[in-house]
Amino acid sequence: MNPLDVVTFGEAMALFMADETGPLDEVKHFTRELAGAETNVAIGLARLGLNAGWASKVGEDAFGTYIMKRLAEEKVDVEHVFKDSRYPTGFQLKEKVLSGDPFVQSFRKGSAASYMNEEDFRPDYFSRAAHLHMTGIPLAVSSHTRSFAEKAQRHMKTLGKSITFDPNLRPALWASEEEMIETVNKMAVQADYVLPGLAEGKVLTGLSSPEEIAAFYLNQGVKAVVIKLGEDGAYYKTFKEEGVVSPFPVEAVVDTVGAGDGFAVGLISGLLENLSLHDAVLRGNAIGALAVQSQGDNDGYPDRHVLFDYMNQTI
Repeated sequence: MNPLDVVTFGEAMALFMADETGPLDEVKHFTRELAGAETNVAIGLARLGLNAGWASKVGEDAFGTYIMKRLAEEKVDVEHVFKDSRYPTGFQLKEKVLSGDPFVQSFRKGSAASYMNEEDFRPDYFSRAAHLHMTGIPLAVSSHTRSFAEKAQRHMKTLGKSITFDPNLRPALWASEEEMIETVNKMAVQADYVLPGLAEGKVLTGLSSPEEIAAFYLNQGVKAVVIKLGEDGAYYKTFKEEGVVSPFPVEAVVDTVGAGDGFAVGLISGLLENLSLHDAVLRGNAIGALAVQSQGDNDGYPDRHVLFDYMNQTI
């Protein structure tokens, strides 16, 4: 069995992007793609030449087959993806916008991925990876996926593997904001690196400044906190250093979906290549900037040649 640089897990869905602007109920033509925060990260890392694995379940249906084919094309390891004939694969519809945040409607309740539980966890597969990337989405999808997430984190932490955690808050999936905050923070403080957006950090901690939000997690044992500031770049803090990394200029924001996942791709790849935290955050900013200039969730993620050319020409 080949070693993995990174393993992640979650729900992937077929994504239908509107080909024209306007309300989804009026759109006649869509382009099919792939959606899923964790698959975005796995795809982005694979494009940079890292061995990335993704664990999940899909239905025995056309959408499930499509997802498996797409990830295979991207050279993502899918050995820990199981097909379940009892439940379907979820899908999403996404508006086309001229700039900013598009409206996305999800059809995921009762999906195959939502039934992935701790009994599906394969410790041998996860043990092959040097790093675990987690998001808060599996914590929200169902009690089954939450139990899988808890087991995965415990296993990797016991082995001393590094862990990144992106809250990726989805309030609509939670019974209450209180439950979301308590559950997400419980998992976040067990990670080495916590990667909230500024708005997410405010919700999760009740604090307002990046410095305060970072201190909240550092004081509970987290190694480093990196806070995404959107057009203002990113802030990072450890017990020894802190700083703000400037953003890369973007002429026109086409679609913001996937930008945070792209940031995680840059940061994780940089950390695994032993870059300084500052330089890893800088790489995250670069991929995030490329991501918002494309419509698809991961269309803008670069290979190494494109990434380094972009960074060299822009810095």
